[in-house]
Amino acid sequence: MPLLASLHDPADLAGAVVTPDGTLSRHELLGLAGGMAGQIAGAPIVAVEAVPGLPTIVAVTGALLAGVPIVPIPPDAGDLERDHILRDSGATLIRPTMRAGSVPPPVQGDGPALVLYTSGTTGAPKGVVISRDAIAADLDALAAAWQWTAADTLVHGLPLYHVHGLVLGVLGPLRLGSRLVHTHRPTPAAYARTAGTMYFGVPTVWSRIAADPAAARSLARARLLVSGSAPLPVPVFDRLAALTGQAPVERYGMTETLITVSARAGGERRPGHVGLPLAGVTTRLADESGAPLPADAFDGETIGHLQVKGPTLLDGYLRDGGVRAPDLIDGWYPTGDVATIGPDGWHRIVGRASTDLIKTGGYRVGAGEVEDALLLHPAVREAAVVGVAHPDLGEQITAFVVADPVSPAELTDFVAQRLAVHKRPRVVHLVDSLPRNGMGKVQKTLLTAG
Repeated sequence: MPLLASLHDPADLAGAVVTPDGTLSRHELLGLAGGMAGQIAGAPIVAVEAVPGLPTIVAVTGALLAGVPIVPIPPDAGDLERDHILRDSGATLIRPTMRAGSVPPPVQGDGPALVLYTSGTTGAPKGVVISRDAIAADLDALAAAWQWTAADTLVHGLPLYHVHGLVLGVLGPLRLGSRLVHTHRPTPAAYARTAGTMYFGVPTVWSRIAADPAAARSLARARLLVSGSAPLPVPVFDRLAALTGQAPVERYGMTETLITVSARAGGERRPGHVGLPLAGVTTRLADESGAPLPADAFDGETIGHLQVKGPTLLDGYLRDGGVRAPDLIDGWYPTGDVATIGPDGWHRIVGRASTDLIKTGGYRVGAGEVEDALLLHPAVREAAVVGVAHPDLGEQITAFVVADPVSPAELTDFVAQRLAVHKRPRVVHLVDSLPRNGMGKVQKTLLTAG
């Protein structure tokens, strides 16, 4: 089946893609994408400035029709980042045109579809090569998990240069045949006024919607609210459930693996957890050396390094004009995240091993658990917890908190009353804001820099 199967459906679909800058039927999009494909046919790789709107959707669709890998560049990338991406990928920057052309025959076989650049939190951004087959396998698995069909209307305003907004949010509807309404920005007002059956958001989006009761209640008409790209705080989960009448569906993935774990549309939705592996995906926990932990570690409490295996993994990273295969451990991809897995298979993501697993006084503490406890305090609006080097403890649990007037000592005591005493933050910094990237993830390395 072609990657963008629904575009080749002989039955047209009016309003298949709707954005503030225009509306396209299925056949109109196919024609414009065909025109784009004709312009770039034979190119080794191209790039597009992924501004929200129809031109980006047409450019990416055209590249996939032509079988040409495409690199979406964040529109707010600075000159250094943009130059690095273009130089590293060797891609030619294209200017999307909106002229119809002949539709090429469907691309046969597998091959690279997208090169997505990581956020570069540990160095220069890396180009992750994702294949056509990996995207197809992931979207089909999500369709089964979320009961996602052509009858759905997906609404979101996420950026068009990440897995969440582009692969799931654009290519998903184009493969499965559902309508897409992209709001350009994921604001509570935009979501509230746009009718849909599915809504995608990152935790920052859902936090803002939960703080706007009228907007949240308007989403009660939907059948699925999906949260991803970062852990959803439990208080936000609970408030959304109360206001909309349904708990959000959380899922887990990363650029290199696409989406691998999710709650199910027809099953339980558990706060603080991301669900079960998708069809075709297997997971395991490993120790510091990468060796698998024994079966009794699947108790929901033991923290281990999460490894995944399945058809959605990357082909590799761009390196010196070629693709370097990822460093796998006996076929398993080490995600760099730490997690727990319960006896029933449910996964809880503790966070990044480098920043969210705190080793303090002989204990292993997940930063997210402490953050969730802090967010239960009525004065706290945002919280980020990190480990800071300490001569006695090894690492000291340190919290950065955005809050209404409250004392650091009160917050420390508040956590100590709800979690084990050794999990309390030893230091609390009250700050005006937390540094975040374009997907709403807190940049914890910036909190401790300098």
